Amino acid sequence: MISINNLSIHFTGTDLFSNASFQVNPKDRIGLVGKNGSGKTTLLNIIAGEILPQQGEVTKPSNTSVGYLKQEMDSSSTETIYNEALSAFDEYLTLEKTIKQLNEKISQRSDYESKEYHGLIVELTEANERFLILGGQSKEGETEKVLIGLGFKRTDFVRPVKEFSSGWQMRVELAKILLRKPDVLLLDEPTNHLDIESIQWLEEFLINYFGTVVLVSHDRAFLDAVTRRTIEIELGKIFDYKAGYSDYVNMREERLARQKASYNNQQNQVRQIERFIERFRYKNTKSKQVQSKIKMLDKMDEIELEEMDNSSIFFRFPPAPRAGKVVLEGIKLSKSYGNIHVLSNIEFTLLNSDKVAFVGKNGEGKSTLSRIIAGELKYTGVLKFGHNLHIGYFAQNQGDYLDPEKTVFDTIDSVAVGEIRKQIRNILGAFLFGGDSIDKKVKVLSGGEKSRLSLAKLLLTPSNLLILDEPTNHLDMQSKDILKNALLQYDGTLIIVSHDRDFLQGLTNKVFEFKNRNVKEYLGDIYDFLESRKLKSLEELEAANNGQTRKEEKVSENKIVYEKRKQIDKEIRKVRTQIQKSEDKIHTLEKKIESCEQRLSQPDHSVDFNQLSKEYNDFNRQLQEEMQLWENLEIHHEKLKLKSQEEL
Repeated sequence: MISINNLSIHFTGTDLFSNASFQVNPKDRIGLVGKNGSGKTTLLNIIAGEILPQQGEVTKPSNTSVGYLKQEMDSSSTETIYNEALSAFDEYLTLEKTIKQLNEKISQRSDYESKEYHGLIVELTEANERFLILGGQSKEGETEKVLIGLGFKRTDFVRPVKEFSSGWQMRVELAKILLRKPDVLLLDEPTNHLDIESIQWLEEFLINYFGTVVLVSHDRAFLDAVTRRTIEIELGKIFDYKAGYSDYVNMREERLARQKASYNNQQNQVRQIERFIERFRYKNTKSKQVQSKIKMLDKMDEIELEEMDNSSIFFRFPPAPRAGKVVLEGIKLSKSYGNIHVLSNIEFTLLNSDKVAFVGKNGEGKSTLSRIIAGELKYTGVLKFGHNLHIGYFAQNQGDYLDPEKTVFDTIDSVAVGEIRKQIRNILGAFLFGGDSIDKKVKVLSGGEKSRLSLAKLLLTPSNLLILDEPTNHLDMQSKDILKNALLQYDGTLIIVSHDRDFLQGLTNKVFEFKNRNVKEYLGDIYDFLESRKLKSLEELEAANNGQTRKEEKVSENKIVYEKRKQIDKEIRKVRTQIQKSEDKIHTLEKKIESCEQRLSQPDHSVDFNQLSKEYNDFNRQLQEEMQLWENLEIHHEKLKLKSQEEL
């Protein structure tokens, strides 16, 4: 469908791609992976036609439609959520007019054998096929389904887009792209602003999508669920793996291990040949062998080890200034947006060196409370700040806090004071901004680069209360681990908002659960919290948090029970199928044994009795094994039936 041929592009003297080539085929599910700044977003921009490569070409059929979700989008819409989403059907309305015009043209012609008439028929057929794919005849129902799947409530449909945060506006853009049903979906970090329920819905949508999907994500579980092919960008080169993410990781390690083993073997062989040449170079009796060895070296195809990108950010937060015992206290604190109440009379206390995770469904107030504490939002109630409190704040939309016209160097230089200004280049180098990259303007940075630059800014002003709102959204997997290690060593008070359970593990000693406009405190880290709630995962937590009333909570609990029973019933059906297959096999084996017995009881000189006896014994052995399997399956089936009854 799409062909990328000999693609080359470079920025500030560095090759981002060098003669890269690969094909994107119909119905592919491709995960683009690589470190931050490796060129994933640039590659999507090139495929989408947003920028042109400096060398090479991207070819695709003229009628191929592409939908592109960028990491960051500016929405200035004054429409309601519902009407904005409905605007995705512009193509449908245009097609409707086109089909009507084509039908009128065809009805007025009688030259049925002409090339022009045939062309009109082909054009009408293609238009009708596209019309059916778009499903515009059910556009209202499709729009509602997608918006709800992405986390909007029906009460949100009549609210203007501009009332929502940038993260929710991104969901509207994603909804529009999905509703347009393009042939190719290009998605750059689509899960960054989604909660787990919405991520699961999007996974299911993309798995069943009729077209091609190419996505960039640092969410391993999401990549594993959706993709079946992985394209890795490493130092300007493209490596194509016909596998999902986890299998790609294993295949990559195996490939590099094989390559290194081959390289080492060849180097040993070269050293042996060189020693032979050196030893017998001047002996006439060995001259032929020496010449042969020299030719062997000349003809040998040298195995080269691939150059690997081992660069990674490295930093530690500066020591936290001394603070009082009580860092923060909220008393009857409330926040509303018009008639929408987000927080209602919440009360909490943070002590010095507390490490707190904010968890709960999107829209329950986690970011709102973070912004209140950071001094960005007005509120009602009381918020008491402790002695000598210095706050460092990393927002979800941290890129919006950076001046797009400033360079990387100027961004840091403008906030650095005193002796620290002499270390700006070292600090930027620790965050992978070296050489000419420090002269890049912020507006050309990738989402990951902006996140790294924002983290670098946090280092310049020591703080004793760090508030991090989804800090891992744009970081690659290695950078996430490095950030976590830095936070483990941080000696101040920490508030962290995240849906990433693995990232939170071991980081916190308290959990604040946001639910029904209130906050409940749990002691321990994220796994202690999950155990105390008797939940196996954050997915179940967010499913249980669906409602804002007791009635809705009960519905959520029933939903969890239903899902459990649904899973058990699925397993029961699976076991029944296995039992039926086993019974069929037993019946077949019994028939074969019976046949062998008859033939053995009626001697026939043309029969190989040794072979027949061997088959007879083999069939009996298989029968005994199958009978044991059948018995085990029956026992398992009974246990599952009992378990299903217990869930009633």
